[in-house]
Amino acid sequence: MILEVIATSVLDAKLAQEYGANRIELISGIVEGGVTPSIGLIEQVVKAVDIPVNVMLRPHANGFCYDEDDLAVMARDAGIIRESGAAGIVMGMLSAEGKIDTSALERLLDDTGALAVTFHRAFDELEDRRAALELLSRYPAIRKILTSGGKSSALDAKEEIAELAKLSEGRSLDILAGSGLGVESLDEFIRQTKVREVHMGTGVRRNGRALEPIDPDKMRAAADIVGRHE
Repeated sequence: MILEVIATSVLDAKLAQEYGANRIELISGIVEGGVTPSIGLIEQVVKAVDIPVNVMLRPHANGFCYDEDDLAVMARDAGIIRESGAAGIVMGMLSAEGKIDTSALERLLDDTGALAVTFHRAFDELEDRRAALELLSRYPAIRKILTSGGKSSALDAKEEIAELAKLSEGRSLDILAGSGLGVESLDEFIRQTKVREVHMGTGVRRNGRALEPIDPDKMRAAADIVGRHE
Protein backbone atom coordinates (compact mmCIF):
# COMPACT_ATOMS: atom_id res chain seq x y z
CA MET A 1 0.00 0.00 0.00
CA ILE A 2 1.48 3.34 -1.08
CA LEU A 3 0.88 6.82 0.32
CA GLU A 4 1.88 9.56 -2.11
CA VAL A 5 1.94 13.12 -0.78
CA ILE A 6 2.10 16.42 -2.65
CA ALA A 7 5.15 18.56 -1.89
CA THR A 8 5.65 22.13 -3.06
CA SER A 9 8.88 22.86 -1.18
CA VAL A 10 11.95 21.15 0.25
CA LEU A 11 10.40 21.41 3.72
CA ASP A 12 7.23 19.67 2.51
CA ALA A 13 9.31 16.86 1.08
CA LYS A 14 11.33 16.42 4.27
CA LEU A 15 8.21 16.39 6.45
CA ALA A 16 6.44 13.95 4.13
CA GLN A 17 9.34 11.53 4.31
CA GLU A 18 9.86 11.94 8.07
CA TYR A 19 6.24 11.21 8.92
CA GLY A 20 5.62 8.25 6.67
CA ALA A 21 5.01 9.09 3.01
CA ASN A 22 6.13 6.42 0.56
CA ARG A 23 6.43 8.75 -2.42
CA ILE A 24 6.28 12.45 -3.24
CA GLU A 25 4.56 14.25 -6.08
CA LEU A 26 6.53 17.47 -6.51
CA ILE A 27 4.64 20.41 -8.00
CA SER A 28 4.37 24.17 -8.00
CA GLY A 29 1.07 26.03 -8.27
CA ILE A 30 -0.89 23.76 -5.95
CA VAL A 31 -3.97 26.00 -6.11
CA GLU A 32 -4.00 25.73 -9.90
CA GLY A 33 -3.79 21.94 -9.81
CA GLY A 34 -0.03 21.79 -10.22
CA VAL A 35 2.55 22.92 -12.77
CA THR A 36 6.18 22.03 -13.38
CA PRO A 37 8.42 23.14 -10.50
CA SER A 38 11.71 24.98 -11.01
CA ILE A 39 14.95 23.18 -11.79
CA GLY A 40 16.38 24.25 -8.44
CA LEU A 41 13.43 22.91 -6.50
CA ILE A 42 13.52 19.58 -8.33
CA GLU A 43 17.23 19.12 -7.72
CA GLN A 44 17.10 20.13 -4.05
CA VAL A 45 14.11 17.92 -3.24
CA VAL A 46 15.70 14.89 -4.92
CA LYS A 47 18.83 15.49 -2.83
CA ALA A 48 16.88 16.04 0.39
CA VAL A 49 14.90 12.79 0.52
CA ASP A 50 15.40 9.08 -0.05
CA ILE A 51 11.85 8.19 -1.10
CA PRO A 52 10.86 8.38 -4.78
CA VAL A 53 10.06 11.82 -6.19
CA ASN A 54 7.64 12.10 -9.10
CA VAL A 55 7.67 15.52 -10.77
CA MET A 56 4.75 17.26 -12.44
CA LEU A 57 5.28 17.96 -16.14
CA ARG A 58 2.72 20.65 -16.97
CA PRO A 59 3.88 23.93 -18.54
CA HIS A 60 0.81 25.96 -17.54
CA ALA A 61 -2.54 25.62 -15.79
CA ASN A 62 -4.63 26.53 -18.84
CA GLY A 63 -6.14 23.10 -19.30
CA PHE A 64 -4.50 19.99 -20.71
CA CYS A 65 -4.38 20.76 -24.46
CA TYR A 66 -0.88 21.59 -25.62
CA ASP A 67 0.37 23.25 -28.82
CA GLU A 68 3.76 22.78 -30.45
CA ASP A 69 5.41 25.41 -28.26
CA ASP A 70 4.03 23.77 -25.11
CA LEU A 71 5.30 20.38 -26.22
CA ALA A 72 8.76 21.80 -26.90
CA VAL A 73 8.83 23.20 -23.35
CA MET A 74 7.64 19.90 -21.93
CA ALA A 75 10.25 17.93 -23.86
CA ARG A 76 13.01 20.17 -22.50
CA ASP A 77 11.64 19.93 -18.95
CA ALA A 78 11.33 16.15 -19.23
CA GLY A 79 15.02 15.92 -20.03
CA ILE A 80 15.90 18.05 -17.01
CA ILE A 81 13.68 15.96 -14.73
CA ARG A 82 15.21 12.77 -16.08
CA GLU A 83 18.72 14.05 -15.38
CA SER A 84 17.81 15.23 -11.86
CA GLY A 85 17.52 11.76 -10.39
CA ALA A 86 13.75 11.94 -9.96
CA ALA A 87 11.90 8.63 -10.01
CA GLY A 88 9.05 9.59 -12.30
CA ILE A 89 7.06 12.15 -14.24
CA VAL A 90 3.42 13.09 -13.82
CA MET A 91 1.72 14.26 -17.01
CA GLY A 92 -1.44 14.10 -19.08
CA MET A 93 -2.59 15.58 -22.35
CA LEU A 94 -5.94 15.87 -24.10
CA SER A 95 -6.98 16.68 -27.63
CA ALA A 96 -9.36 19.50 -28.49
CA GLU A 97 -12.05 16.80 -28.76
CA GLY A 98 -11.55 15.83 -25.12
CA LYS A 99 -9.76 12.54 -25.76
CA ILE A 100 -6.24 11.45 -24.83
CA ASP A 101 -3.81 13.13 -27.22
CA THR A 102 -1.89 10.00 -28.15
CA SER A 103 0.39 11.86 -30.56
CA ALA A 104 1.58 14.23 -27.82
CA LEU A 105 1.73 11.38 -25.31
CA GLU A 106 3.94 9.22 -27.50
CA ARG A 107 6.15 12.15 -28.37
CA LEU A 108 6.78 12.93 -24.71
CA LEU A 109 7.24 9.29 -23.75
CA ASP A 110 10.30 9.40 -26.00
CA ASP A 111 11.66 12.16 -23.73
CA THR A 112 10.79 10.61 -20.37
CA GLY A 113 13.07 7.66 -21.08
CA ALA A 114 13.08 4.98 -18.40
CA LEU A 115 11.20 7.11 -15.86
CA ALA A 116 7.90 5.79 -14.54
CA VAL A 117 4.99 7.89 -15.79
CA THR A 118 1.78 8.77 -13.97
CA PHE A 119 -1.07 9.97 -16.17
CA HIS A 120 -2.57 12.70 -14.03
CA ARG A 121 -6.09 14.02 -13.49
CA ALA A 122 -6.56 15.08 -17.07
CA PHE A 123 -7.95 11.53 -16.97
CA ASP A 124 -10.95 12.81 -15.00
CA GLU A 125 -12.03 15.04 -17.88
CA LEU A 126 -12.45 12.08 -20.22
CA GLU A 127 -15.93 10.85 -21.03
CA ASP A 128 -15.00 7.17 -21.21
CA ARG A 129 -12.44 6.50 -18.50
CA ARG A 130 -12.67 2.73 -18.86
CA ALA A 131 -11.64 2.88 -22.50
CA ALA A 132 -8.92 5.37 -21.53
CA LEU A 133 -7.52 2.94 -18.96
CA GLU A 134 -7.39 0.27 -21.65
CA LEU A 135 -5.55 2.65 -23.99
CA LEU A 136 -3.05 3.82 -21.37
CA SER A 137 -2.29 0.25 -20.31
CA ARG A 138 -0.78 -0.32 -23.76
CA TYR A 139 2.14 1.94 -22.84
CA PRO A 140 4.55 0.10 -20.50
CA ALA A 141 6.08 3.36 -19.24
CA ILE A 142 2.73 4.44 -17.77
CA ARG A 143 2.60 2.92 -14.29
CA LYS A 144 -0.17 4.93 -12.60
CA ILE A 145 -3.36 6.78 -13.33
CA LEU A 146 -4.08 9.55 -10.82
CA THR A 147 -7.85 9.92 -10.63
CA SER A 148 -10.74 11.12 -8.53
CA GLY A 149 -13.16 9.06 -10.59
CA GLY A 150 -14.36 12.04 -12.59
CA LYS A 151 -15.56 13.94 -9.52
CA SER A 152 -13.98 16.90 -7.72
CA SER A 153 -13.54 14.61 -4.71
CA ALA A 154 -12.66 10.93 -4.85
CA LEU A 155 -15.05 10.44 -1.93
CA ASP A 156 -17.93 11.05 -4.33
CA ALA A 157 -16.71 8.43 -6.81
CA LYS A 158 -15.96 5.37 -4.68
CA GLU A 159 -17.86 2.97 -6.94
CA GLU A 160 -16.14 4.14 -10.11
CA ILE A 161 -12.70 4.13 -8.48
CA ALA A 162 -13.35 0.62 -7.21
CA GLU A 163 -14.30 -0.42 -10.74
CA LEU A 164 -11.20 1.21 -12.24
CA ALA A 165 -9.01 -0.45 -9.61
CA LYS A 166 -10.49 -3.82 -10.51
CA LEU A 167 -10.02 -3.17 -14.24
CA SER A 168 -6.35 -2.35 -13.62
CA GLU A 169 -5.65 -5.72 -12.03
CA GLY A 170 -3.21 -7.77 -14.05
CA ARG A 171 -2.12 -4.74 -16.06
CA SER A 172 1.12 -2.81 -15.93
CA LEU A 173 -0.49 0.21 -14.27
CA ASP A 174 -2.24 0.92 -10.97
CA ILE A 175 -4.96 3.33 -9.94
CA LEU A 176 -3.69 6.12 -7.69
CA ALA A 177 -6.76 7.63 -6.03
CA GLY A 178 -6.66 11.24 -4.94
CA SER A 179 -8.46 14.55 -4.37
CA GLY A 180 -10.54 15.23 -1.30
CA LEU A 181 -9.06 12.49 0.86
CA GLY A 182 -8.56 13.30 4.52
CA VAL A 183 -7.40 11.38 7.56
CA GLU A 184 -10.96 10.89 8.80
CA SER A 185 -12.16 9.37 5.51
CA LEU A 186 -9.06 7.46 4.43
CA ASP A 187 -9.58 4.08 6.09
CA GLU A 188 -13.14 3.60 4.85
CA PHE A 189 -12.18 4.83 1.39
CA ILE A 190 -9.41 2.25 1.07
CA ARG A 191 -11.67 -0.53 2.34
CA GLN A 192 -14.47 0.32 -0.08
CA THR A 193 -12.39 0.91 -3.21
CA LYS A 194 -9.59 -1.62 -2.58
CA VAL A 195 -7.08 0.73 -4.19
CA ARG A 196 -3.43 0.01 -3.53
CA GLU A 197 -2.24 3.61 -3.74
CA VAL A 198 -3.62 6.90 -2.42
CA HIS A 199 -2.60 10.48 -3.08
CA MET A 200 -3.02 13.28 -0.51
CA GLY A 201 -2.52 17.02 -0.62
CA THR A 202 -4.59 19.40 1.49
CA GLY A 203 -5.76 16.44 3.57
CA VAL A 204 -2.38 16.35 5.32
CA ARG A 205 -1.84 20.12 5.52
CA ARG A 206 -2.52 22.44 8.41
CA ASN A 207 -6.12 23.57 8.61
CA GLY A 208 -6.82 21.67 5.37
CA ARG A 209 -5.46 24.60 3.37
CA ALA A 210 -3.43 24.12 0.21
CA LEU A 211 -0.99 26.93 0.94
CA GLU A 212 -0.17 25.89 4.50
CA PRO A 213 2.63 23.45 5.43
CA ILE A 214 2.28 19.73 5.91
CA ASP A 215 0.87 18.90 9.35
CA PRO A 216 3.06 16.24 11.02
CA ASP A 217 0.15 14.87 13.06
CA LYS A 218 -2.09 14.43 10.02
CA MET A 219 0.79 13.04 8.02
CA ARG A 220 1.61 10.48 10.70
CA ALA A 221 -2.06 9.51 11.07
CA ALA A 222 -2.47 9.01 7.31
CA ALA A 223 0.68 6.89 7.18
CA ASP A 224 -0.55 4.76 10.06
CA ILE A 225 -3.87 4.13 8.29
CA VAL A 226 -2.17 3.20 5.03
CA GLY A 227 0.22 0.94 6.95
CA ARG A 228 -2.69 -1.05 8.37
CA HIS A 229 -3.72 -1.99 4.82
CA GLU A 230 -0.40 -3.57 3.86
